Amino acid sequence: MEIFRETAAAMAEGGVDGFAIETMMDLQEARAALLGVREAAPDLPVLVTMTFEPSGRTLTGVHPVCALNALQALGADAFGCNCSTGPAEMAEILAEIKPFAKIPLIAKPNAGLPRMEQGRTIFPMGPEEFASYADRLFESGASIFGGCCGTTPEHIRCLSNAVKKCGKPEKRKPVSGVVSSVSEYRRLSVDQLFTVIGERINPTGKKALQAELRAGKTDLIFDFALQQTSAGASILDVNMGLSGIQESEMMRKALCRLLHCTAAPLCIDSTDPDTVEQALRLYPGRALLNSISAEEKRLKQILPIAAKYGAMLILLPLTDDGIPATAEERMKVVDLILKEAAQYGYTVEDVCVDALIMTVSANPEAAKVSLELIRRCTERGMNTVCGLSNVSFGLPSRPLLNQTFLGMAMGHGLNMAIANPLSEELMNMIAAGDVLSGRDRQMKNFLSKFANSAQTGKPEQGHGRSSSAMRNLTPDEQVFQCVLLGDAEGIVKRIDALLAAGRDPSDIISDILIPAITEVGKKYESKEYFLPQLIMSAEAMEKASKYLEPLLLKEKGPGGQKTKMILATVKGDIHDIGKNIVGVMFRNYDFDVIDLGKDVPPERILDTAVRENVTLIGLSALMTTTMNSMRDVINLAKARGLTHLKFMIGGAVVDQNFADEIGAYYAPDPMSAVRLAKKLLNLE
Repeated sequence: MEIFRETAAAMAEGGVDGFAIETMMDLQEARAALLGVREAAPDLPVLVTMTFEPSGRTLTGVHPVCALNALQALGADAFGCNCSTGPAEMAEILAEIKPFAKIPLIAKPNAGLPRMEQGRTIFPMGPEEFASYADRLFESGASIFGGCCGTTPEHIRCLSNAVKKCGKPEKRKPVSGVVSSVSEYRRLSVDQLFTVIGERINPTGKKALQAELRAGKTDLIFDFALQQTSAGASILDVNMGLSGIQESEMMRKALCRLLHCTAAPLCIDSTDPDTVEQALRLYPGRALLNSISAEEKRLKQILPIAAKYGAMLILLPLTDDGIPATAEERMKVVDLILKEAAQYGYTVEDVCVDALIMTVSANPEAAKVSLELIRRCTERGMNTVCGLSNVSFGLPSRPLLNQTFLGMAMGHGLNMAIANPLSEELMNMIAAGDVLSGRDRQMKNFLSKFANSAQTGKPEQGHGRSSSAMRNLTPDEQVFQCVLLGDAEGIVKRIDALLAAGRDPSDIISDILIPAITEVGKKYESKEYFLPQLIMSAEAMEKASKYLEPLLLKEKGPGGQKTKMILATVKGDIHDIGKNIVGVMFRNYDFDVIDLGKDVPPERILDTAVRENVTLIGLSALMTTTMNSMRDVINLAKARGLTHLKFMIGGAVVDQNFADEIGAYYAPDPMSAVRLAKKLLNLE
């Protein structure tokens, strides 16, 4: 972020009128760039465009609605798409995000999808055809137009003339109240399905979690996240408030672990300004913040931080004088907080009111007051949320009281709760409540959940629930899941358990690790997984393989050399994320990878191949301007008489036609590259 801020400051000093952040594939990088610009030049406009694949997501799996939601909350003045696709495909992406857009949408497509003809990159759309999509882009929500790769001044002139005939953009009320991660979003509204915020990542009352946090570990955080989302939690509450630790540092560590194991949006639960600042700065989405009260410290210190990063808010009807006794007095406090928040651009749709449930054992009227507050807020269209555990404190049969109160609160309009989703009775009651309140339209959620209940007497559980609860799995299954879930931190201790039980290291690799990474590859190819999951799984696999490697050498003795291969990003190209991922996958499959890095001249590639006696070379390029550097490598190999060399190529801009044209083999993704390499070297 420092580099973006430094660059933006220099450009602002030089007199720019605004900033265009474009061709972004990673939401965290786009956020860093936007924050850098905002902090260096807060008064200048900033446009942000991301590059989406034909699948509708970026190369790193970012959902377009999630990208819009996070970046407009963070202060982007306009958002949209550039590069990667032609105008037809871009219109579909814009149409998907249009209902959620509070800011203008941008369309900067390529002049069609590129292809190679006689060594030249050709974009098929002429100016007139390109401009013919103006209406479609306009109807999809675009109000700022431009062109990317393959477009010329004539393309832009024709597009400009076509746009002038489109009229003015329609006025619309955007969908509000959305929290999001990188790849999932959740709309919070009184007319949507009930939202369960998983409460378990909170050290209060959890001795095992307290001990882990004091030791700086996050294994239980990982397990709790998987258990709760598999059981039906839509958002996860994250609280690191514990004596004896630095809360802000532990919050950052917890978030880093959670971002690697769950796609669910997060609720940052803290009253410490530094912790809130660090968490929201790190989180690559739009988080929910728990909470903002009318206490002076929270209004003056935490509310501005929340506004800077665009977080949604949980409002706590609490003042420096304590908790108001009546629903009417609490409503006045809510209005006071709303008035303060409105100065930062917040609306009623951006907040959730905490019903502030007190224990009935101390005050028999406590539940009635909270129910009345819920009713009043619901009548005004406001989200309401509660934590269930307080109401029953100090009484027997607490689950019964909690569940009964929740049913009553849902009847008054409650649409969110911070609760334990592992309580089957609670989750079943919520599903039934959504049906009876009319929020579960056509009863789709209820029927899906209870599809087989007539035969079994039990509701269907969430997909993957049993597989994510590690303690219920066999040791073999636990290691398999570590690869599938990308748990690089937890995989070694589970392999140790297998070794202690007498399992052979080579069997662990062949019977567990290889099948697991193969399953990851299938999920990636079917678009169930995206690059982040693939990278995390590959890292877990690599860590396990390196841990077992010394044991395998002892077992097998010297010899058994690995198959060598070369990977390189070609001359002129500085992009290497794809190459690096391919390298990790090859190492997982027992290849000795010689990675030459990026911007590598043809001579160095071939010299290395001769010196290391390598047959297979993998070449990567991400830009149309560097594709022909692949051809240069292959032509030089022919000129040197190195006809035994086999070349695999990959990258966003290359395809099978180009591979055929230059005499190479094409691998569209990392798993395909591994299979192709084995075939070419007769290793299958």
